[in-house]
Amino acid sequence: MLVVGIVIFALGLLLSIAWHELGHYTAARRFGIRVPQFMVGFGPTIWSRQRGETEWGVKAIPLGGYIRMIGMIPPAPGQKVGRSRRSGPMQGMIDDIRRENDADFRPGDEDRQFWTRKPWQRIIVMIAGPFMNLVLAVVLFCIVLMGFGWPTAQPVVASVSECVVPASRLEQPGGGQCRPEDPRTPAAIAGFQPGDRIVAYNGMAYTEWDALQLAIRDSRGTADVVVDRGGQLVTLRPSLIENEVPDLDAPMGTAPTFVRASFLGLSPIEPVVRQTPGQVLERGGEMIEGTVASVARLPQKVPALFGAVFGGEERDPYGPVSVVGVSVIGGKVLDAERPVAAEISTMLYLLAAVNLSLFVLNLLPILPLDGGHMLPALWEAAKKRIARWRGRPDPGPVDLAKLMPLAYGCALVIMGYGALVILADIVNPVDIGF
Repeated sequence: MLVVGIVIFALGLLLSIAWHELGHYTAARRFGIRVPQFMVGFGPTIWSRQRGETEWGVKAIPLGGYIRMIGMIPPAPGQKVGRSRRSGPMQGMIDDIRRENDADFRPGDEDRQFWTRKPWQRIIVMIAGPFMNLVLAVVLFCIVLMGFGWPTAQPVVASVSECVVPASRLEQPGGGQCRPEDPRTPAAIAGFQPGDRIVAYNGMAYTEWDALQLAIRDSRGTADVVVDRGGQLVTLRPSLIENEVPDLDAPMGTAPTFVRASFLGLSPIEPVVRQTPGQVLERGGEMIEGTVASVARLPQKVPALFGAVFGGEERDPYGPVSVVGVSVIGGKVLDAERPVAAEISTMLYLLAAVNLSLFVLNLLPILPLDGGHMLPALWEAAKKRIARWRGRPDPGPVDLAKLMPLAYGCALVIMGYGALVILADIVNPVDIGF
């Protein structure tokens, strides 16, 4: 089942990549741009078919995909490719890029090139791919949260902590064990029992655990808590203490942070509950916030990755994971001894999270990512507008060829980072508890 799960999840990733490229392809064709190639994967082609003017295929290395549009780079002003008056390695590279860009050009393509489209049209073509990932992520999240349901904390006691333990200690192996110096929790002293449904806290009724949790953290001293215990209302009066607790405002999917707040010592039950559209929207916003925060921290994760690969250090569970690692996680989910519905929903949730990451990553203004191709179009539109205001002629398109050496450098950095993450996923995979 582990192997089956890996294969199934890998196929889901390939479909996500194809879905992303389909966004670019559809938008390009909508604006009349010729697309000679649509490929999933990189490297040698293992299968392809010509359909119309586009070659559709699959390549050997399933780590991404691309479509090739003609005329991605505009011609040099007043020059022909190969006849540059400048010389040097950089200029030679730029000339080679122009020649490669013209390789697919054929008679009749003069008005079917990418660079001839208006800036806003080029932006739509480039943003269409990430947008497709966002759409797929939203659909999958809705299926999981509204169809299967999601563990949702309720104001019912699942367990009562016997001793006060700082939240940061719980992150350590064996940190949840009570020590002789640890005081008893207010909940244990007051006599809370598993199964108690909290009806009111300091005179206020609560039907959701999240709101009750905030009320507990914000209160001080002795609290009046009314619980429903086997059909009878019982009033308990715990004296709250201050403790280190998880920060509820920390972005989802990032390493936990901690704050000081009032502490009672209860854990709620978390039944699987189908979510409402409003709850889906709220959780989706939290996921986007967490994904953006995780992407922003990617450069900071490099030392930990080196330590995990070459130093035998413990892998950061909140660090980056490659397509290899997430496929293995998907396999472990299917291999776990859990209800089938829970396994399916978890795999769909993981796939949704991957698509959300693809959406955010591809919007980064870095060549060769989609956001890096949108930036020159935005700059070109700004130049045109400024020239029009000043009564000057159209300055023409941004010469993207001059940026390609920088794009190659960025691509090498991205590939190096990706290779390091893949290596970490092979020699020291992330442990998620399955």
